[in-house]
Amino acid sequence: MATSYLLETMKKIDILNFITNFRKSPNDVKTYTELISHLGAANEQSLNQMLGELLQLKVVKQVEVNGEKAYQVTTK
Repeated sequence: MATSYLLETMKKIDILNFITNFRKSPNDVKTYTELISHLGAANEQSLNQMLGELLQLKVVKQVEVNGEKAYQVTTK
């Protein structure tokens, strides 16, 4: 029940919208820590699952910023 609630409240588009704003900063990069801070540590398991799917679909790519993993949207 809790998992389905998390999946309803947090969607992949939420992750993508937080990482980038195509009008203002289309090449923006967000660190994993920033994602957790914004989306909440309680959502970390769902976040990891969705990031994995987005990486597999090549919608986002994983990069490194100051030694920390970060993510950048690769498609519009």
